[in-house]
Amino acid sequence: GDIMPAYYGAPNTSCALDRCLEQVREMSGWEQKFPLQQLPDGKVRTMGVAIAMQGSSIPYCDVGGATLKINDEGHYTLLIGAADMGTGCDTTLAQIAAEVLDCPLDNITVFGADTDSSPYDSGSYASSTTYVTGKATEKCAMKLREQICKLGAELLECPADAVEFDGKVVFESADPTRQKTLSEIAFASQFGHKIPLEFTETHTSPLSPPPYMVGAAEVEVDTETGEVKVLEFDACVDCGTPINPNLTRVQTEGGILQGIGMALTENITYDAKGWPMENSFMQYKIPARVDIGHIRVEFESSYEPNGPFGAKSIGEVVINTPLPAIADAIYNAIGTRFYELPITPEQVAMAVEENR
Repeated sequence: GDIMPAYYGAPNTSCALDRCLEQVREMSGWEQKFPLQQLPDGKVRTMGVAIAMQGSSIPYCDVGGATLKINDEGHYTLLIGAADMGTGCDTTLAQIAAEVLDCPLDNITVFGADTDSSPYDSGSYASSTTYVTGKATEKCAMKLREQICKLGAELLECPADAVEFDGKVVFESADPTRQKTLSEIAFASQFGHKIPLEFTETHTSPLSPPPYMVGAAEVEVDTETGEVKVLEFDACVDCGTPINPNLTRVQTEGGILQGIGMALTENITYDAKGWPMENSFMQYKIPARVDIGHIRVEFESSYEPNGPFGAKSIGEVVINTPLPAIADAIYNAIGTRFYELPITPEQVAMAVEENR
């Protein structure tokens, strides 16, 4: 318990993990529902719990890139090489840039991945986008801010360390009435002044600090048919400091739903000729809204100093956790532990019969 957080470079994670455990215990009503309830119709309700972790990027391998420049009207253009696969990273990265530059989010125009124009980025995978590309965006915005102050000081004819920038104007610290607007500074950079207001920054991390997640699954098992239904899934996640809590929440909920599908229904089999039997969504069953009860998500924020504004990753840990939690709940219901997925109704029914 003490070695793992220190190894991954996150010494404050263990406290957040303890809080996650307590949070899930309260959310799920563990004391009232565990170990099981035997229903009159032969069904069994019980719970399972799991703790999972997943690194943030691949150390010394994943590379994030960002290009940030100022336009003549004082707005910014952000070019990124990471693809937004529905995670909302375009919004998250724009928020990081806006935070550094003290401007509204609407002042950041994001151009997504385009190999003809985007800076190099190893891609949106391995839970790396916010942690790696977000840090590249933060570093790029910091350099641009420094240059804005430098050019503003040149226009005000004073030293660079004698000015401040509030997101709208660069003003002299000793006399705030002497100032230059961001639009004037942007115009000056394009006509005659050689201080560039466009930067490209890359970032790779030597550490892979893991997000942690605790998940509790309440399931109902039909001991006659083997059908397993998830009634409720309660989760608490330590992903550092969430940059955008709303996007973080919906990504967690979507990942949990994917994990439930992987655990119970999603499977690929082949016939004697090697053709996949599950060749449409009629055969390849992904969970729909009517198949799942309630999914509830909470966060316990820690601070990861190697991530942008304290953030770690969240993309994969939320898919990993439902798998062992559901398997644990099924074990508590019928006494058989499964080690291969998906856990089909046929397997559950056969295990019940064997145990009889």
